[in-house]
Amino acid sequence: MYNGLLHAHSGFRWIALILIIATIFISFSSKNKPYSKLEKKLALFTLIIFHIQVLVGLYLYLSEHGRVIFFEGFMKDSMARFYNIEHIFGMLIAVLLITIGYSKAKKKTEDNAKRKTIKTMFIIALLIVLATIPWPFRELAGHWF
Repeated sequence: MYNGLLHAHSGFRWIALILIIATIFISFSSKNKPYSKLEKKLALFTLIIFHIQVLVGLYLYLSEHGRVIFFEGFMKDSMARFYNIEHIFGMLIAVLLITIGYSKAKKKTEDNAKRKTIKTMFIIALLIVLATIPWPFRELAGHWF
């Protein structure tokens, strides 16, 4: 079960990345138009997939089979530090930004204010996500899928 969830978590990152990039792109391209149902649903699906990723990631983080092992001097080991601290806290911050951005945008009445909130929070979240994904070229034992 652990390996299946690990592959699902790794594969769903592509869906999450596509959704957040699409949400940001649509927010930029829909300037001075009414806030559409597509924008609202895309932001909601982005929020949902990121929350699913966090739940699966937390299970993997807390699982006894996970890569997360605290040992004396783990901060000196770049891979252990990445998985124990950088990855999880970066992703939690990104999901928090997405959640706050979505909630604040939902409460706004002006369409461009909604878009500005979504763009700002989602772009910051995207940058954090891109920085804390264990990409294969970072030599952190990450995989493309």
